[in-house]
Amino acid sequence: MAGKDELYSRVTPRRNRQNRPGTIKHGSSLEVFLSMGFPKARALKALAATGGKSVQAACDWLFSHVDDPFLDDTLPREYVLYLRPTGPLANKLLEFWHQSRQLCGKNKAHNIFPHITLCQFFMCEDSKVDGLSEALQHTVSRWRATFPFPLALELYTSSNFIGLFVEEDSAEIIKKFAADFASEATSKADVRVEPHRKQLHVTLAYHFLSNQLAALEKLARGIDLKLGCDWVAAIYSRDIRFANHETLRVMYPYTPQNDDELELAQGDFIFMSPVEQSTTSEGWIYGTSLGNGCSGLLPENYIARADECDTWVYHCSCSFLSAGAGVGPSLCDGGLRRRGQEEQGPGEALSLPIDLICQPVQKNSQLSRQKRCLFVCRHGERMDVVFGKHWISQCFDAKGNYIRSNLNMPLTLPQRCGGFRDYEKDAPITVFGCTQARLVGEALLESKSTVDHVYCSPSLRCVQTAFNILKGLQQETKVRIRVEPGLFEWTKWVSGNSLPAWMTPCELAAANLGTDTTYRPHIQMNKLGVSEAYETYISRSFQVMRDILGECKAKGNNILIVAHASSLEACTRQLQGLSPSNAKDFVQVVRKIPYLGFCACEEVEDAGIWQLVDPPILPLTHGPNHSFSWREILYQE
Repeated sequence: MAGKDELYSRVTPRRNRQNRPGTIKHGSSLEVFLSMGFPKARALKALAATGGKSVQAACDWLFSHVDDPFLDDTLPREYVLYLRPTGPLANKLLEFWHQSRQLCGKNKAHNIFPHITLCQFFMCEDSKVDGLSEALQHTVSRWRATFPFPLALELYTSSNFIGLFVEEDSAEIIKKFAADFASEATSKADVRVEPHRKQLHVTLAYHFLSNQLAALEKLARGIDLKLGCDWVAAIYSRDIRFANHETLRVMYPYTPQNDDELELAQGDFIFMSPVEQSTTSEGWIYGTSLGNGCSGLLPENYIARADECDTWVYHCSCSFLSAGAGVGPSLCDGGLRRRGQEEQGPGEALSLPIDLICQPVQKNSQLSRQKRCLFVCRHGERMDVVFGKHWISQCFDAKGNYIRSNLNMPLTLPQRCGGFRDYEKDAPITVFGCTQARLVGEALLESKSTVDHVYCSPSLRCVQTAFNILKGLQQETKVRIRVEPGLFEWTKWVSGNSLPAWMTPCELAAANLGTDTTYRPHIQMNKLGVSEAYETYISRSFQVMRDILGECKAKGNNILIVAHASSLEACTRQLQGLSPSNAKDFVQVVRKIPYLGFCACEEVEDAGIWQLVDPPILPLTHGPNHSFSWREILYQE
């Protein structure tokens, strides 16, 4: 992170204006804090960090940041002025925003809500934030009669950008307004604001794949630019310490196991600096909590990427149609709410009003049930990982008889023609692995999802997982499992100089695992090589998926693939029209896939590609449960 001197060097030197009337205008809120005995600097920081929402919100922020090492630091926040739409045009832009995300995945335009940038980010001291609000109100009131209505917009597309550009004459007026605000902000808040000098525009899509251009452009042309709209000038802020960090959302709570770990609260946000990740262990990252300001290590699979603006703080807004301040739904930090609703606090998730987002989502959900779906999931918990590679010597006697030594071991294991030593490279799943799979099947049943075809890797753990998912779905006697060697994981990860000696479909059927003994694989077992190149594995996975989808096109809707952690990436990425990841990035993705990790793809009509969509079931999370020996822990002689 840049040093404090470097940060302050970006700001024009400030004159001493502490005695100027109106510099500190948090008014009664600040007075309440001071009467409670809080230091003035902390009170101002809390009010700025919560957008001056309320004394209660600021108090909550202070109490949650009691261990924040930067609580008493004098670093300013960064602020920005945006012009944002409200009304019918805003609804249409948000519809495009979400449809494009569902159709093509997230691109850089989704990091920030639809807006027109009026100035660059600038810094302002906590004690002078109210001066910015006053400057905005005064400037808007002067320009309200001059603002161009309706604002003329023109669609522009290029190979990696789609946006709505403001017509030149209107843009000049808005730029003069921004310059006037900059002058007013210098006068009332003693800050330096740099007005935006480039072409004014609303970004619709940015940094997307070339094969997505046609679909995105078609969506963009569906926006009626003549729809009614009020334009609102709004001020937002962000914590300057995390301007160049990646924003992550906490998906699951986590209780630290060591002193250097960070406690996680579901819904909180984490700021992660790429520079700080080089010294962390695999599966862990180092980050800082928005909710309490503390830093530490945290498990990587407990968080997910969030949009940059999700943690921004809304401060104030002024409409160019109405004389009131703060009118119209803001597009961030409570802004996507209807008029009259309370602004949400900093760090809360971007929340869309029901009339803007829920109806389109429901409509898409109905369509999803009519479209062909592809489910891909990893197998359940495996024996050799839980009990170590020596579990076989613990459970089989010299004659090959199996006796379990732990409740999480199956009561019985299938007989193998090659003998029990074949389990060394082809381990079964645990009792809990069966339970995991059955839970997924039950969740699919509860969501009213159907599975018409099941394909799985020849690994026993995958076949057992697929069978138990079907049991949870109550379809174990109706759907037969097709064992497809082409779905086996990257063979480079197999130890030794040979592949596992898998059980045949007939052996699996004899073990009551519901396999289809008449199925003829698309890739035969003898076509798999040891230590294959990454490109070969990716090509194999893509080819077998195309063959499977082609085979099932006229025979039902939904297909379930049960394979390995690598399969969620390898079996879906190229189906979306995306280029394969490089090997290093691929490995990093695979490491984050837990047992029964589950994803869903939906076929895009008339596009010839598939898109990732929200699965119909909730994720499955479980914690470690080490072996317990009462004799070692409790018994004392």
